[in-house]
Amino acid sequence: MIRQEELSFNFIQKEPLSGSDRGMRYYLKKHGDCIQAWVYPDRFCFVKTREEDKILKEFPNESDSIPLIAAWLNEQQENGRY
Repeated sequence: MIRQEELSFNFIQKEPLSGSDRGMRYYLKKHGDCIQAWVYPDRFCFVKTREEDKILKEFPNESDSIPLIAAWLNEQQENGRY
């Protein structure tokens, strides 16, 4: 389970943040006025993973989005996508 405490809003403002949980990887990146969140299989790094194997969702670039991002990541894990 990914906890919102593991996702630093301030870090994402400066650098992409990546991590993994039970076979699913995630990649979070600031992009203009949103935070882009991807999930993908835990076989390769983000750059080496095929685009069709990634799922993208965008969230507002606000600190209040961190709980929403954590919930979405956990939902993707629970759905067994990866």
